[in-house]
Amino acid sequence: MLLWPPVWPCRRTCAVGRSRASGSAMSYESSSLLDKVRIADKLTRMRSNLIRLISSAIAVLAIGVVASPFAASPDLPPLSRSLPSTSAMPSLDAATGWINSAPLAQADLRGKVVLVDFWTYSCINCLRTLPYVRAWAQKYRAAGLVVVGVHTPEFEFEQQAANVQRAVSDLRIDYPVALDSRHAVWQAFGNRAWPALYFVDAQGRIRHRQYGEGGYEDAERLIQQLLKEAGRGQAVPTGLVAPQGDSTQAAPSAVTAESGETYVGFDRASGFTSSDGALRHAREHTYAGAPSLRTNEWTLAGTWKVEDEFALLRQPGGRITYRFRARDLHLVLGSDNGQPVRFRVSIDGRPPGQDHGADTDAQGRGTVQSQRLYQLVRQASPHAERTFEIEFLDPGVRAYAFTFG
Repeated sequence: MLLWPPVWPCRRTCAVGRSRASGSAMSYESSSLLDKVRIADKLTRMRSNLIRLISSAIAVLAIGVVASPFAASPDLPPLSRSLPSTSAMPSLDAATGWINSAPLAQADLRGKVVLVDFWTYSCINCLRTLPYVRAWAQKYRAAGLVVVGVHTPEFEFEQQAANVQRAVSDLRIDYPVALDSRHAVWQAFGNRAWPALYFVDAQGRIRHRQYGEGGYEDAERLIQQLLKEAGRGQAVPTGLVAPQGDSTQAAPSAVTAESGETYVGFDRASGFTSSDGALRHAREHTYAGAPSLRTNEWTLAGTWKVEDEFALLRQPGGRITYRFRARDLHLVLGSDNGQPVRFRVSIDGRPPGQDHGADTDAQGRGTVQSQRLYQLVRQASPHAERTFEIEFLDPGVRAYAFTFG
């Protein structure tokens, strides 16, 4: 997980203490709740085994002894029945716009169970969470769940409503999305990471919040319980969703990536090396590359202008090279003038073949146009340390950040 400093010297509007959260989900408001969830699930499995192995009379006695601390009633999912209440859900009135809905006021949400998802469309962790959020929105809509995506941008291009509208359409999101271009909703919630899920009961109280990927079973059981508490009764569907994301929405590798998020823009660049010195800020320079790279180092070759958020290629033939260890490699890219920019990817000096990503072919060819996250490598075999290179055949590309999976 990449944590931002407590105060980041941004030249654009930003919230204090933001981060992208990855890996296992984290709870800051009700960690004991998730402990109870896991204990209750384990006890439920133990109870089933006992029923199969010994007589029903002994099984009933054993259940009463073993499961009594956190046992769930038959009509509730295996969660603690008493969930902590934290604070009232802040208003969404500060949103700068809405997609898929008219503005939602607190009065519109009264009596509803609400799931608030803070996300931004270039964030790989957010994209990998989306299959679950979409599935929950569809499954529990009739039972009274309202899912609200709060799109809080990281990069300047994500502040543009048209870009977010395109992403929402491409990602098949049909629930309401609040545009938080000024980060006012983020600040009202005191949020600190992407993605972040806030679980709000029918009385408008935040009952739990979770940062990062994972924890999906616990999250869905919590949704079920809050709907039960709201009096939905038999209208609440049972079971758990198991969506299969594809491309950038696929689950991360079971083997933890040893390469982490790396920014190319000057403000947050790290790991850069070059035979002709450091990055030059906000001025055109022809970089010579590096003769060799250590793990998680990267370099530029060709004529680039490195701005706060991105590196802009000024002449054709520019390259970015990165020594990485992960299954997947993504790069946030965009065109400076809206014109397509052709590129060619290689891994260890060769076309990627079966290891190509969703945005390249087996020969490593692809095109940048819209500003978004591009999946350039998706290795089929267990990942080893590799050298990635992307060469841009046309000028005008903006390179923002690498992410891995």
